[in-house]
Amino acid sequence: MKLPNGPQAPSFIQMFQFIVNPLSVLEKCAKRYGDIYTLNLKSPVVFISNPQALQHILTNDTKDFSVPSEGNKPFEPLMGKHSVIMASGNAHRRQRQLLMPSFHGDRIRCYGEVINRVTSQIMSQWEVGKQFSVRDGMQAITMRVIMQAVFGIYEGDRATELEKLLGSMLDAGGSSPLKAAFLIFPVLQKDLGAKSYWGNFLRERERVYQLLNDEIEERRASPDDSRTDVLSMLMAARDENGEAMTNVELSDELMTLLTAGHETTATALTWALYWIHKFPEVREKLLAELDNLNENTDFSTINKLPYLNAVCNETLRIYPVGILLFQRKVEKPVSLCGHDLEPGTLLYGSIYSVHQREDLYPEPKKFKPERFLERQFSPYEFIPFGGGARRCIGMALAQLEMKLILTKILKNLDLDLIDNGEIKPQRRGLVTGPNRPIQMLVKGKRAVNRSLETVG
Repeated sequence: MKLPNGPQAPSFIQMFQFIVNPLSVLEKCAKRYGDIYTLNLKSPVVFISNPQALQHILTNDTKDFSVPSEGNKPFEPLMGKHSVIMASGNAHRRQRQLLMPSFHGDRIRCYGEVINRVTSQIMSQWEVGKQFSVRDGMQAITMRVIMQAVFGIYEGDRATELEKLLGSMLDAGGSSPLKAAFLIFPVLQKDLGAKSYWGNFLRERERVYQLLNDEIEERRASPDDSRTDVLSMLMAARDENGEAMTNVELSDELMTLLTAGHETTATALTWALYWIHKFPEVREKLLAELDNLNENTDFSTINKLPYLNAVCNETLRIYPVGILLFQRKVEKPVSLCGHDLEPGTLLYGSIYSVHQREDLYPEPKKFKPERFLERQFSPYEFIPFGGGARRCIGMALAQLEMKLILTKILKNLDLDLIDNGEIKPQRRGLVTGPNRPIQMLVKGKRAVNRSLETVG
């Protein structure tokens, strides 16, 4: 079977380059080979960045293509075997059907109160005249939002221990290219004792699952219909056969929501605050929009603000946290970008490469929110949350979370970048993030109406 052209370096060299600097590999290959090419990563994989080809893949997702479980194997140590990300076929459909009601529009709005309250709590720790790490601040906010809105755990020893363990476990799961190798290569996953890298990760994971199981067992023993967190909704959910999720399934789905919803949203918020303060004209235009909010403004209005939406979209476009769609396998002969691909061919849609296309986004390296006011992009041209049967379940929550947190911070605090120098993206585990810490100074509190204190 003849595959599209691509680099001819040995597989281990291509794999090493892709682990260390995936964005550089994607950029060089797109420039040299165009919309479709083949990389040899353990086995040959075809990369595609043509919107029409991606539309064909995503609209025929369960008919002509499948999602091979081996392609998502690196996620298993973090999310477990029963995660919706690891499932395929009927099992995947069942998991999505059980999860979806928790992320319905009406339910999402209920989480707005939690987002606002948590943001205020973390902001109160930032002192005027002192600097703080943007990433640490955003991770603190998104972690607590997950703990309260998803896990439904607010305070107490279990909450404190879980928050600490989850943060440590996610960092151990891949905050650098080197750590990412432990997820990508199972041969490295050796338990050499509590002090070894992987051994410590396994023990922290075991304790997290024990704490989650204890929480689930307590709720089963004392049901409370008034609870509105995701865990409570998942415990009450039933599939088409009337069956509920097991404790292990519940724990794996909670870990999936945490991994996919905490680190990614914190990274996007970190980038957003960097871009907003790097370009004064962006900040001024955004503040002009936000300062028009009054005490009767509700969450849905904030969610629809045009320039705020444009800033968030441009943040997600220029350096998407997830750079690839989930891997697909061709099930029926298909022609993509002029190439006939046979069953068994593995594919990756390149989110990053689509977002860097000059024909879609002129001057793609420039941060220009206005591009999202000037035209509307299709779901195959702007795809930060993926698409098809595997589109991110928490997309609506992540978008609302970004907008509410940015609104709360920008309306209430006057911030400034400590270092206005350029920051590039780099691999952070299975996703990407800034290549160095971003520090900001709290110059003071803004003298604006206190409208957001009563938003709801």
